[in-house]
Amino acid sequence: MKSDTIKRGIQRAPHRSLLRACGLTDDDFEKPFIGIANSYTDIVPGHIHLRELAEAVKEGVNAAGGVAFEFNTMAICDGIAMNHDGMKYSLASREIVADTVESMAMAHALDGLVLLPTCDKIVPGMLMAAARLDIPAIVVTGGPMLPGEFKGRKVDLINVYEGVGAVSAGEMSEDELEELERCACPGPGSCAGLFTANTMACLTEALGMSLPGCATAHAVSSRKRQIARLSGKRIVEMVQENLKPTMIMSQEAFENAVMVDLALGGSTNTTLHIPAIAAEIDGLNINLDLFDELSRVIPHIASISPAG
Repeated sequence: MKSDTIKRGIQRAPHRSLLRACGLTDDDFEKPFIGIANSYTDIVPGHIHLRELAEAVKEGVNAAGGVAFEFNTMAICDGIAMNHDGMKYSLASREIVADTVESMAMAHALDGLVLLPTCDKIVPGMLMAAARLDIPAIVVTGGPMLPGEFKGRKVDLINVYEGVGAVSAGEMSEDELEELERCACPGPGSCAGLFTANTMACLTEALGMSLPGCATAHAVSSRKRQIARLSGKRIVEMVQENLKPTMIMSQEAFENAVMVDLALGGSTNTTLHIPAIAAEIDGLNINLDLFDELSRVIPHIASISPAG
């Protein structure tokens, strides 16, 4: 195991001493070390519930015979960062997320990773790190927010943006906009709609880096917690199988992800993120020409907000 680098032999007695300070026992040094990269923060609705998902992942890791170590990365909400200087930091944060995951995994000789992202730049950042490290890794995306309800119809964040325009045009009162604002985002999860976060979650699953059904299991659903626990168990198996990201994210897998993107009518930000992830793997050729080529044969078949 890669973690033997920090836990085997006389020369590693100081390392083991430090790990014992974290509560490890003799038996733990015989088990794979699994890192849980958690992007929890309480200022981003897509990430505010990730503490609970991390606990479910730990349950799965422990049940399968691994030792789970949780660490954190940053997470920026593009919706909150929008329309002010904060948006200048969003795309740059993708690289910081990737570098953070890489640094933690390498510094502590982790055998495998469970990655917990939700929002726009965090999903690709973690996938970039997984490809770069090429140690067994699995992704548990945080899941979409449930829709809100306004005057008997389902609404989401895009309706609030439309409401701002409606007030400016005299088609909605400010009181109505305030009412809409209060009910459009009812709880944890990525913004309801096929924006970047949910698109990237779907493409992560299409790439083979998440368990089936992960992308569309709502943030607050019991199914999401079950998937988190199963992912914790699966990563221990993947370490035993030495199943690495470069074995999963092949040229064919990326082409499949792009086709899924086109069929769903996903966010155009995938043209930034999918090539960036692929660029971390030698021998792959994923560029804008591929999107163009496949768009000529793959129809947009899904009617999903906002492109539906």
